[in-house]
Amino acid sequence: MEETSKQLIGEAVPPLPAAPGQPERFDYAYVRNGTANLCMLFAPLQGWRAVRVTARRTAQDFAEVVRWRVEARYPDAEQGGRGADNLNTHTPAALYTVFAPEQARRIADRIEWHDTPKHGSGLNMAEIELSVLFRPCLDRRIDAQAELERVVATWEAKRNARGGVAQWRFTAADARIKLRRLYPSLQ
Repeated sequence: MEETSKQLIGEAVPPLPAAPGQPERFDYAYVRNGTANLCMLFAPLQGWRAVRVTARRTAQDFAEVVRWRVEARYPDAEQGGRGADNLNTHTPAALYTVFAPEQARRIADRIEWHDTPKHGSGLNMAEIELSVLFRPCLDRRIDAQAELERVVATWEAKRNARGGVAQWRFTAADARIKLRRLYPSLQ
């Protein structure tokens, strides 16, 4: 799991349409319409991903996404791993601030919590998948959350239909060489 934000930017001046020999032209001026939060859930070996677009990046938004994952996406799973960055809202405590204690406990018990190591975001496959989303789809001005949701849903459906899995090539042996200062020597 990984979160990021996207600025919602509108056009201050309508773009000039494309003409023969001329691409569509945009003015440098823009209107800032706030931000939206994108929360990526990625199952790298299943080739499945889901992106939830929210207006904010709060503990409540995080808790709702985790609840959706546990109760709607994987209702029959006994337990599942969840990797996330070290954001202060990405904790089991967020569940208890949003849900009744019984429901929060039921959700928290079905999650095996794993935090991405500090300075290890390049190892986070959900962050890499967000990059795959941003490059072709979100590298332009999007002025409203509804439009952002539509663009993301289209990308998600196409990407899931292809079922692309993560081909992780960084092995434990590679880690012991590249990150040797983090691995204690047993000699």
